[in-house]
Amino acid sequence: MAVETVGLKEASKIEIVSLMDNTVDFISSNARKEVKTFRHWTKERYGKERTQTHNLPFAEHGLCMLIRVSDDEKTFTILFDTGISKNGVIFNSERMGIDLNEVSCIVLSHGHYDHFGGLSTIIGATRKIDLPIITHENMFKHRATVSPNGELKKYPDFPKPKELRPAKIINTKKPQLVASNLACVTGEIPRTVAFEKGLTRNKIYDHNDWQPDALILDDRALVVRIKGKGLVVISGCAHAGIINTLKYAQQITGTTKVCAALGGFHLAGRDFENRIEPTTEELRKINPELIAPSHCTGWRALSHIARTLPDAFVFNSVGNSYQFQEA
Repeated sequence: MAVETVGLKEASKIEIVSLMDNTVDFISSNARKEVKTFRHWTKERYGKERTQTHNLPFAEHGLCMLIRVSDDEKTFTILFDTGISKNGVIFNSERMGIDLNEVSCIVLSHGHYDHFGGLSTIIGATRKIDLPIITHENMFKHRATVSPNGELKKYPDFPKPKELRPAKIINTKKPQLVASNLACVTGEIPRTVAFEKGLTRNKIYDHNDWQPDALILDDRALVVRIKGKGLVVISGCAHAGIINTLKYAQQITGTTKVCAALGGFHLAGRDFENRIEPTTEELRKINPELIAPSHCTGWRALSHIARTLPDAFVFNSVGNSYQFQEA
């Protein structure tokens, strides 16, 4: 069945700043012109390197990316996920000299606590009325996982709607255009790749009972199309599978070329490591110019992708800035 395309406009430029991730690396060199480390871009912006201990951001098990997307007239700022802790993103944005008041929209990739932990604090910090928060109805439901011995372990709950005021909640299952149609939240991603099976031990509380939540239907990605370069796709954990995610981004935009794939690929842990090789092979076929897996991807997958696709691979760090401009 053909997938209906969305009216995603071409952007002239995108900048992605890693505000929170699992790793920091402030001293490694990097040869990619699209990538600037925290040391380098802050030196350009502030006239000196912010490398003293009191100026350095930190890492935590969570994800947050600040995305500035531009056309020829205006720049829009999107916050993609909000980390795991209450104040981590606030702290790092201050140390990077980023004013969160520039954020015009917050996109949540899915309803797991390592992606929404700082949401309420950030909404308060922006001091904006009706700040759009792009969510999915499942994010507001109780979540849990089942341990091998059958014990149900509940996850921290997503904030209740009243706790997100004065922000404006926009629940959607379908693709949602944001930033004056320069970016697209994918909505629910079809599962078509045989080896991408989701989280089989996950549960969601629905219809007064704990139901299977292997597919994690609220998992979405953010997509931007750069003029002459192709798609930039940013995932939170890619519970739908990073290959499913990239293929769906291609379908809904009608664009084959993938310029970059960034974010969590969720290939860590024994239940997922058998997906590393087929995932890497499919990435090779899709052939992004840049691949920056992070967060839940895991060191085994990171090292395998780096060995197999050395020209595309970039090791992400808190503070990294990625910039792509029209060809």
